Amino acid sequence: QPQGTSALVQRLRQRTLAQQPFPRMAPNACAEGACCSGKAGANGGFGSPLEAMKTGLREQILYTAVVLNQGRDGKGQAKGPDYLATVDVDPQSPTYSQVLHRLQMPTPGDELHHMGWNACSSCRDRPGAITHNYLVAPGLFSGNIHFIDVVTDPRIPQLHKTISAQELANKVGGGLPHTTHCAPTAILVSMMGSAPDSEGLLKPEGNGFVAIDPQSLEIMGRWEEGNEKPVSGNDFWYQPRHNVMVSSGFGDPECFTRCFNPAHVAEGKYSHELYIWDWSTHKLIQRLDCGEASIPLEVRFLHDPSKAEGYVTCALSGEIRRIFKRDDGTWDTTVAVQIPAVPVEGWALPQMPPLPTDLIISLDDRFLFVTNWLHGDVRMYDITVTSEPKLVGQVFIGGSLKKGGTVNRTDGVEQPEALAVKGVEIQGGAHMGQLSLDGKRLYITTSLFSSWDEQFYPGMIEKGNQMILLDVDIEAGGLTLNEDFLVDFGAEPFGPARGNEMRLPGGDCTSDIW
Repeated sequence: QPQGTSALVQRLRQRTLAQQPFPRMAPNACAEGACCSGKAGANGGFGSPLEAMKTGLREQILYTAVVLNQGRDGKGQAKGPDYLATVDVDPQSPTYSQVLHRLQMPTPGDELHHMGWNACSSCRDRPGAITHNYLVAPGLFSGNIHFIDVVTDPRIPQLHKTISAQELANKVGGGLPHTTHCAPTAILVSMMGSAPDSEGLLKPEGNGFVAIDPQSLEIMGRWEEGNEKPVSGNDFWYQPRHNVMVSSGFGDPECFTRCFNPAHVAEGKYSHELYIWDWSTHKLIQRLDCGEASIPLEVRFLHDPSKAEGYVTCALSGEIRRIFKRDDGTWDTTVAVQIPAVPVEGWALPQMPPLPTDLIISLDDRFLFVTNWLHGDVRMYDITVTSEPKLVGQVFIGGSLKKGGTVNRTDGVEQPEALAVKGVEIQGGAHMGQLSLDGKRLYITTSLFSSWDEQFYPGMIEKGNQMILLDVDIEAGGLTLNEDFLVDFGAEPFGPARGNEMRLPGGDCTSDIW
């Protein structure tokens, strides 16, 4: 039987009272200077977002999850296990924009997707905490959760431990592990649904959060408490100062893990809600409706921990919604940006949504970047006025609207040319992004996950995808393609592969929380 959440909460409280490593952080701990002092942490991390932006070293390598898996039932077709690639991003290096090392996972079929850390800047002053020494890499389809040592030799990471899908199912009754965030008392991993039942079916009822001990890397139990449960699971972000966690739901895993069927949206199989949690009690306290057929995905708060606001991408409605705290203490959401659908022919529907997926906010909270996986563009917004983002940069790097494909716009607007870098045509559309600490370089990959890759961009399965680099104008705003950088996963030794989420050693804009 899964361990009861009440027992987990009690254990965490006992740990706090006993002053054990990683004690529970009080809701106002940041206000008291516990995590935002601005001082260099002896065990890694940064004291504040601005400290990270101003004093962080230029990245020399990055890590990216690389997928060979082909669909939910496709591990038998994969040419090998998924792997973690170490990429040289130092322009002074003779191996610039090349893969330096490939760490294969133990078995095929993982579908590596999102990655996080065992401990980030929120844990830097905690006894026993050493930040950013293990990457946590869940296998979305396999249900395995891998812990990868990136400190012993940062250029040659090694697998440290794996929590098997069976253990995850037995202890917490969940599966489809997705997003990882380190917290002051535990590593939290969201689960998008249940483990497969006796007939191999996945159900949304198993969604939630597994808490993992940050030192032993053993499962502690489910994080959530109470009878109120989300309809489905996906991404999340927390902010201790405001005693809040916000999570999103994707939909019924029997639908989204196979392909996208518009009929499932009409049947209510996809999410339209955000979930507001009390950070201290682990209880769901509020639901926010983002509108029918919205599908909220990636949640990001502003980095300044005094700010009670953030954003979420809504894939199908094409919205970037602002999430904010009202004067009465409740939370709300409004549309900050509406990216219009495009009238087309030669596609599944007469209107093609942009499908905004990833969100990245610069560490000074000045710029927001969003990727549109179907339209194929990356957008940059000035969010000095958070309720009114201003578009200041846009680059098309592929997507379904590029010239030469099967899709034609019917509104007379010219379609972008197919993008090629170093003679290689970019496959897929902009999906995952990672911003350098100084905000000047934005790395982009183009794979969503294999089931949808195969449906919308079958050429990416055959040819692999690419990682590219956009140079960022942090003064006036603007994006420019860097013609000197390309990682072509179509030319990998294990066969054409697809790079997904990226992480920078020592923390980055989409992992660390203050």
